Amino acid sequence: MDRLKRVQQNFDESITLKTEAAFSLGPKIVEAADSVLACLMANNKLMACGNGGSAADAQHLSSEMLNRFERERPGLAAIALTTDASTITSVANDYQFADVFSRQIRALGRPGDVVMAFSTSGQSNNIVSAIDAAHDQDARVVLVSGRDGGEAAKTLSKEDIEIRVPSASTARIQEVHIMIVHCICDLIDDHLLGYPD
Repeated sequence: MDRLKRVQQNFDESITLKTEAAFSLGPKIVEAADSVLACLMANNKLMACGNGGSAADAQHLSSEMLNRFERERPGLAAIALTTDASTITSVANDYQFADVFSRQIRALGRPGDVVMAFSTSGQSNNIVSAIDAAHDQDARVVLVSGRDGGEAAKTLSKEDIEIRVPSASTARIQEVHIMIVHCICDLIDDHLLGYPD
C-alpha cells in the first residue's frame, strides 16, 4: 500500500469507529459526565489515572477541568495522579508499580469523589489496584477502556461506569478516548454555563 493510501486508511478507520462509538457509547458518556458533574457540584474531586498514552489522557482531562475547556469558567477540582514523578517513583521503588495510583487514591480520595481510569486493554495492574482503592474510599469509578475491558472491567461494581471502545487497535481506542474526554468536558460546561448561542 502506498503511503498516502495508508494515511487515508487510518483516517477512514478512525472516522468509522468514532461514528459507531457516538451511538453505542453516547449514553455511557452522558452518564459519566453527570457523575463527574454531581461529584464536582458536591465539592468533591475528580482523580484521573492511566499509563503511557492513557496517562496523557488523564492529564488532558485534568487540565481541561482545572483550567478551562472552550469557554471561560472557574477551575474545577481535578487531579491527574500521573504527574508527580517523586511520588510515583518512590511508591514504585518502596512498594511496587501496581501501587502508584492506589496509594494516592487511599491518601487523597474521599467518599463522593470520582476516579476516572484510562486503559486501552484493562489489563494494567495499577489500574485494577486503583479501582480497588477507589472502592475502599467510597469513590465512584469511570473506566474508559477498550478491547474486552480486561481485568479492570471485572473489578467494577454495579455503581461504576465503563465506557468501552469497541476496537482492538490501541491507536484507534486512544483516538476515541480523547473524544470521550472532550465530550465529558463539553457536557459539564454546557450544564454550568448554558448552551452557547
